[in-house]
Parts: sequence; C-alpha cells; structure tokens
Amino acid sequence: MHIDWSSIPAEQLSPLIDRQFINTAGVTVARFFLRKGASVPEHKHHNEQVAFVLSGKMRFIMEGKSITLNPGETLCIPPNVPHSAEALEDTIDLDVFTPPRADWAAKDDAYLRR
Repeated sequence: MHIDWSSIPAEQLSPLIDRQFINTAGVTVARFFLRKGASVPEHKHHNEQVAFVLSGKMRFIMEGKSITLNPGETLCIPPNVPHSAEALEDTIDLDVFTPPRADWAAKDDAYLRR
C-alpha cells in the first residue's frame, strides 16, 4: 500500500489540533499538527504508542514524569499507561499505535475533540 499524506484530509479536532491517520490490519499511523499551546488531556488506551516529533517541541506527562521531545526524538508509551501532552511550539508529531485505533475510526475519541 502506498499512501500520499496529501490525499488524506486533515481532520480538525479542536482549534489547535488537526489529525490525519491511516489504519492497516496491524497498526494506526497518525500525523498530528499541533499549534503552540495545544493540549491533549490525560487519557489511556489499550494500544501501545510510539510518538515521534518531526518538528517543534512537545511535553508529555507520563506516570508523573515530564518528558520533553524535540525534533527527531521518540517516546514509547506502553498500553494502559495514563499520559497527557502539550505542544510547546507549533509541532508536527507522527504516532504509531498497535493494535489499530478502532475508536478513532468510530469517532469515539471525545477526549481529543473540543
């Protein structure tokens, strides 16, 4: 499967967060566009998550620990671990989830939609 991100419409989840994503049989790959000050409230999911900052800067809070990601840095979030995030700058973040995010496909992601 060949994917051109420009063929996937960006979905505005809030005034500060846009998202594109694709699901395969085994993973979800998501590209987030977060404007400075965007926040993702604390949440958890049964999916393992790998977050990779392409540009900008993000702060994650995971298990009470603050972790700042700069471009080129990655954070691995185990399943069912509560975490939150904030864009410290305008940021493009690429996330990979396994298993795929069925909740997103069903638009059952109210914690992101504001």
